[in-house]
Amino acid sequence: MKEFDLVIIGGGVAGLVSASGAAQLGARVALVDKTSLGGDCLRTGCVPTKRLVASAKVASLLRRAGEFGIKTGAVEVDFPAVMDSMRRTQDRIAENDDPERFRRMGVEVIFGAGKFLDPYTFEAGDVRLKGRRFIIATGSSPLIPPVTGLKEAGPLTNETALGLKRLPASIVILGGGPIGVEFAQIFARLGSKVTIIEKHGQVLPREESELSALLKDYLAEDGVEVVFNAEVKEVKTEGGVKAIYTRSPAGERVFRAEEVMAATGRRPNVEGLALDAAKVEFDARKGIKTDDTLRTSQSHIYAAGDCIGSFAFTHVAEYHAGIALGNALFPFFKRKLQLSAVPWTTFADPELARVGLTEDEARERHSHIKVYRFPFASVDRAVIEGEAKGVIKVVADKKSRILGAHILGPGAGELLPEFTLAMRKSIPVTDISRTIHVYPTRSMALKRAADEYYKERLFTGWFPKASRFLIRRGLG
Repeated sequence: MKEFDLVIIGGGVAGLVSASGAAQLGARVALVDKTSLGGDCLRTGCVPTKRLVASAKVASLLRRAGEFGIKTGAVEVDFPAVMDSMRRTQDRIAENDDPERFRRMGVEVIFGAGKFLDPYTFEAGDVRLKGRRFIIATGSSPLIPPVTGLKEAGPLTNETALGLKRLPASIVILGGGPIGVEFAQIFARLGSKVTIIEKHGQVLPREESELSALLKDYLAEDGVEVVFNAEVKEVKTEGGVKAIYTRSPAGERVFRAEEVMAATGRRPNVEGLALDAAKVEFDARKGIKTDDTLRTSQSHIYAAGDCIGSFAFTHVAEYHAGIALGNALFPFFKRKLQLSAVPWTTFADPELARVGLTEDEARERHSHIKVYRFPFASVDRAVIEGEAKGVIKVVADKKSRILGAHILGPGAGELLPEFTLAMRKSIPVTDISRTIHVYPTRSMALKRAADEYYKERLFTGWFPKASRFLIRRGLG
C-alpha cells in the first residue's frame, strides 16, 4: 500500500491546482481520476462550448458584413468542420493537463474508478492509497429532470451535444439558464430552429431581471423562441421526431423538434465514492457538506469545486483549491472562504456578467441604495465596432460602495474584474470615476457608469443653483 501526505480525488481544475501546489510545496501527492486530466472544463464545459460560441459569432458577423462595407456570399456552415475546430482547440489546451507534466512535478497520477475503504484508505483500480489528508474534487454532471418519457427520448446534454455529427434542423432546449442560453444561440446562429422552454418568467432567472429581458430580445433577433412559465409534462418520440408536451398559464402546447436538450442544472459527482465508508457527510442532490474552510465532517478530508454543490464555476473551483490545499497541509493556519464577491459570466453574445447583489436583493438588505446605469450605445468603441447592445448597471450603498455590478454587453466578462476588485477592497464608485481609463476602449463604459454618481450629485438638486450663484458673482 502506498502512503501519501495528500491524496486528491478528481483531475479537474480543483484537483490539478491542488496537486501542482502540493507537489511544489514538497508534499507526497497522489492524483486520481477515472479517465483523464482536465475535468469537465476541458472535455465538456468551458473550452469546447466557448469555441462553439466563437464559431457561431463568426457566422453571425459574416451575415452582418454589409454593415461594414464588406460584400460576402451566403454564409455556409460546415458543421463537421466546426466540431473539428472545437476538438483541435481542446487538444491544444489539453497540453497544459498532460499527466507527464504532473508526474515530472512528482505527482503520482493514477487512472481508474475509485472508492474509500475507510477514512484513510482510497482504492483506485487495483491500487490502494493511504493518505494523511484528502481533497475530494470530483466535479458535477448534467442533471436530467424526472419528466415522463424524457430519458427514453435520449435527450442531449451539454456533454453529448459536443458529439453531434450533424446540425439538428430543430431543437427544443429545456431550461433557460447559462447552459441553455449559450447552446440556444450557438445552434440558432449555426442554422437550427431553436426553442427554449423555461419554467420561470425570465431567461437566466438568477440574473438582474431588466438585463435578462434585454438578452431575451437579443436572442429573438437570432431566431430563438423563448417560452416562459412553462412546465414540461411529457416527452414522446413520434415518427422520429421528439414531441414535448407543456403546460403554462396560457394553456397546453406541444413542441416538435428533431432533438431535445436537457439544460436544467447539474448534480454533484458523489456516487460510487463510498463516502459512507469514509464517514463523510453528503447529500446526493446538494453535494458534500463542508464548513467555511472546506473541511468535511472528517477533519482530514476536504472538498472543493462542483462536488460541494455551490458556485459551480471553474474559477471558483480554482479558488476552492487554494483554500482546501492550504488548510489540508497547514491546518494551524486556517483560511476561510470569502464569497461576497464571486463573479460569473454567461457567454451569450452579448455576454452577461455579474458580481454581488441584484437591485432587488440589495433593497431587501439595505435601507438606502443607489442605482446607476450606462448604455453601450453611448460607448464610442462599442459603436465603432458595431457592438452597441447592452447596458451596465451598478448598485451602490449610500457611501457609494458597490453592492452589485451587472454588465450586459460586448466583452462583459473581461470588464467585470474592475468592479469585483472594487467590491473586495471596498473601493467606492467615486474612485472608479476618478480613475483615468484609456479612450477609446470598452473600459470607458465602466468609468461612464461610475460618472453617473457625480452627475447626480453635481447636476441635480441644490448644487447647480449654488454654483450658478458663485459663478455669476465671480466667486467660482
